[in-house]
Amino acid sequence: MSPPRTHARVIRRLHVVNHRLSSLPGNLRGILWMLVAGLFFTTMVTLIKLLGARLHVTEIILIRQIFMAMIVAPTIVAGLPASLVTRHGHLHALRIACASVAMFAGFTAVVHLPLADATALSFSKTFFVTIFAILFLGETVGRHRWLATIAGFIGVLVILRPDAGSGIDIYAGLAVAGAAAAAVVMILIRKLSQFERPVTILTYQAVFVGVIMLPFAIANWKTPTPTEWGLLVIAGFVSWAGQMCNIRAFRAGEASAIAAFDYVRLLYATAIGFLLFSDLPGLHTLAGATLIVAAALYTAWREAYLGKKVTAQSGLRSDPP
Repeated sequence: MSPPRTHARVIRRLHVVNHRLSSLPGNLRGILWMLVAGLFFTTMVTLIKLLGARLHVTEIILIRQIFMAMIVAPTIVAGLPASLVTRHGHLHALRIACASVAMFAGFTAVVHLPLADATALSFSKTFFVTIFAILFLGETVGRHRWLATIAGFIGVLVILRPDAGSGIDIYAGLAVAGAAAAAVVMILIRKLSQFERPVTILTYQAVFVGVIMLPFAIANWKTPTPTEWGLLVIAGFVSWAGQMCNIRAFRAGEASAIAAFDYVRLLYATAIGFLLFSDLPGLHTLAGATLIVAAALYTAWREAYLGKKVTAQSGLRSDPP
């Protein structure tokens, strides 16, 4: 088969997939995007943990942001000046500040804590997201979604075993602080995506988080080795891909509906931890992960069921296109 025909067939298949996705209820589409984003983000934190063995976190963040800015640069340049125009600078500024805190605190925790522990602690942002979605977005959360979210958080507690006697150190505290800041970022993404293009949202963070990190990175600079440069490039790419999937997820669905599916990162982290570090999870991890996945799958089924029910009764889709 000739390359042009192969390319045309791939394009047609992508159009078919996109059409099928667009016919799904908004929350279910958001869930699918979140699952893909979780895989990218888990790959990113794994690379950051490897790089953090020698490089300072602020240096990693700075280089990561530079590569992300380079990736989106062609789109930005092609759309100038519209790609940078916004009437909501205060929301972008708040998101940049919260993203900087979330990255520094969360990545520091990833470097110093076991990958599974850091991932599990990051899930505490689910409660923050649910509360912030009610307070700032006016979303209504039903009892089914509340129960699924609480069940998922109980699964996290089962994994952490807080009664095991190990005190919470500064890095665990940073993980929780990073989770709270990340929750604010997620809510702001939901808000900004109502009137901003994804490339605009991503561009402001890619550029200005790097500006904030620049002086700290210079003060702690260590020249990366060729291998580290390669890992940094990959980290930048998967960060960009994860951000784009995350933006699309919150553009499609309600923040309080799809936030629980961030829990799937625990499964990804477990698999990657085994492959790279030969770290097999214990029975408590398996039990907690089972509860988390069960809660997430129940939420997905519930959202799909409600979407079909509303469509059948009214003849209209239950969410905007």
